[in-house]
Formats: sequence, structure tokens, C-alpha cells
Amino acid sequence: MSGGRHGEAGPVGAGGASAPALALEGITCTFVSRDDPSQRYTAVRDVTLRVAPAEFVSVVGPTGCGKSTLLNVGAGLLEPSAGRVDVFGHRLSGINSRAGYMFQADALMPWRSALGNVIAGLQFRGVPDAEARAQGEQWLARVGLAGFGDRYPHQLSGGMRKRAALAQTLILDPDIILMDEPFSALDVQTRQLMENEVLELWAARRKAVLFITHDLDEAIAMSDRVVVMSAGPGSRPIGEFVVGLPRPRDVAEIRTQPAFIELHERIWAVLREEVLKGYAQQKRAA
Repeated sequence: MSGGRHGEAGPVGAGGASAPALALEGITCTFVSRDDPSQRYTAVRDVTLRVAPAEFVSVVGPTGCGKSTLLNVGAGLLEPSAGRVDVFGHRLSGINSRAGYMFQADALMPWRSALGNVIAGLQFRGVPDAEARAQGEQWLARVGLAGFGDRYPHQLSGGMRKRAALAQTLILDPDIILMDEPFSALDVQTRQLMENEVLELWAARRKAVLFITHDLDEAIAMSDRVVVMSAGPGSRPIGEFVVGLPRPRDVAEIRTQPAFIELHERIWAVLREEVLKGYAQQKRAA
């Protein structure tokens, strides 16, 4: 990321001089009202953000700062008004086929069982059913859902649905994992279990991760680098911080370490002002 005025600059993790796994270069997204074309809203302006192969990057910022917009651009679901997206050094056109996307609300199909949901992507790719089911059972076991493959989403708890959604994303072995506040609706205990689950799976395969969250503790505990966005409109990165805490990490235990607390204070000093700006804007709009 360029232009950060707080913290240490520059990507960390694997990759060296090689191309980033995902590079958002000079991204601007302006939305035009269908009813009145003169009404325009620029969610993000001139954003450059790069994620190296095997790097875990979190983006934090106030509500409405365009975090999910950037994720949709990286997934190829939204075409930016200006700028470009590169995937492992190649210009992205259309859907990012090298990325897996885990949404804030799980995308499980209610008419499919847990196993049926997990293997849906494989079936879409033409993988034979027997092979797809075998892989699906393995992934259900990896996320702690062995024996629950025949349950339907309405028969699963919130945490279990998130585990199924995680398996649904990872079974396709994406090179880039995009996660949009995937655990925000969970209780604290379940959330910490899921965070540790993701870290364990990530450590085994070391994919590039772009993680969106409102939770600064979560961002620090999980990431190699935390990027702070300004309040909107026209949000932009205003700081980035390298997380030098040792791995493997337990997200509950690491929060008590002095290095974690010190880093939290540094990031919050930047983020707090933007959160207050965002809150003031929401009050004016209400």
C-alpha cells in the first residue's frame, strides 16, 4: 500500500519481489443514482492496496468507509470507476476465478444439506459426485462438522453454518481468500473458536487473505498487516501497521500480551478519529 502515514510501510510475508497475489491499484468507486444521475456518491477514492502471496491482511475502518466495496472489486463483482485490479501480476477482467469469497451472511442454500452446500462448487466445476462427496466429507471433518453432512442449514447453529460456509469456500482451494466480516454475528466464544479455526487452516495452506472487519482486536490477532481506512465518502487508506506478533496464535491469549496492547493503542489512535467522523456523518444523515 502506498501513502500510509502511520506505522511501518510495505507488505510482509512471502512473495519477495514477485507480483502480489492481489493488487488494487488506484481504485475509485463512484455510484450514480438511477433516479437522478446528478446524484453521485464516491465510496472509495484512489485506493492502492496490495496483498502478497501467503499474507493475511485485514482492513478496518468506520461504518460506511467502503471496506466491502474494495472486497467486491477484488472479487471482480464490482467494476471500479477508475483504477485496476491485478491478480498475480495479470489484469483482472470479470470474476476473479482465483479467489474464494466468504460473505458476512452465509451463502448456504436452504434446500441443500451441509454436505450438498460444501460440494456445490465442485459439482459446478464438473467434479464427479463420488469424488466431490469424498472431498466434502473431508472438509466437514476439518471444520468440526463430521457427522453433520446430512443436516440442513436451518438445523445448524450459527457457528455450524459458518463452519459449513468456510468449508464451502476452502474446498475449491482458492489462491486468494476474501472474507467480509464473516464472524460478526456470532457470540464471543464461538467467534474466537472460528478465528482460531481460520488461522489453523490458513497456516496449513498459506493462501493470501484479505479480511474485512470492524473488530480491531480481531484484525490484530489474525493478521500480518492491518490497513486503516478513513471515514467516507471518498475513503482512502490512512495508515498501515505490521503485526509482528509470533505465530501460531491463540486469539484469546494473544490479546493479553504487552506487544498486542501497544499495537492496539497505536492503531486505535489513528482509527478513533475516523470512527468519530463516521458517527458524526451518520447523525447528520439521520
